[in-house]
Amino acid sequence: MKKILNIAHRGFSGFYPENTMIAFEKAIEAGCDGIETDVQLTKDGYAVICHDEELDRTTTGTGLIKDYTLEELKKFDAGIKFGKEFKGLRIPTLEEFLKYVSDKNIIINIEIKNSIIDYENIEKIIYDLIEKYKLEKRAIVSTFNHYSVRRCIDLNNNIKTGVLYCDCIFEPYNYAKIVGVNAIHPGYNNVNKEIIKKAHDNNLKVNVYTVNDKEDMKKMIKLGVDAIITNYPDLLKTLM
Repeated sequence: MKKILNIAHRGFSGFYPENTMIAFEKAIEAGCDGIETDVQLTKDGYAVICHDEELDRTTTGTGLIKDYTLEELKKFDAGIKFGKEFKGLRIPTLEEFLKYVSDKNIIINIEIKNSIIDYENIEKIIYDLIEKYKLEKRAIVSTFNHYSVRRCIDLNNNIKTGVLYCDCIFEPYNYAKIVGVNAIHPGYNNVNKEIIKKAHDNNLKVNVYTVNDKEDMKKMIKLGVDAIITNYPDLLKTLM
């Protein structure tokens, strides 16, 4: 039976503040095969790790990431809203994350957060950093912005890419071939046996998100997806 990859969603975000260095460290300790994380751009053009375009939910900041410089963003606390014991954590830069994982034997799934704000030049900024840390073979870049995926492929088609989607796309394997990606990244409710088989027939990987319930995990394992993205890599590891 083929190995299904256990990808920690925003790090070990079930028990630690999402997209923080401790969440990434704990995901690796839990035995994940890879880490999924989200990238946006600061006002002064730095790639930083945060899921939401706005700071309000996960940090002590307010408003949009794009309106702050990196120095200003680093003043906000990215842990305390999850729990008082995490006070003092900061928003990591993509470079900090890539430097940390560069000597770890894991896959990295970078989601470009540019379907709401189409950050200028974000693809090149990310790709330059992936290449700087020689992670081309271990990276997969995905986004809901499929025009952005094409820009990524044009930059370096040796880096794997995936299209994210959350609806019932008709024949997603055919669509993915048109876009030119290596994988589809559907919400786990949007896959079935036929889609997975035809994706595999077309040499495409099927990486599903965000699977947190044990029964859903079992279902995805039985269906034969290629990777499961989860907030609970520890639970998934016990099942596999």
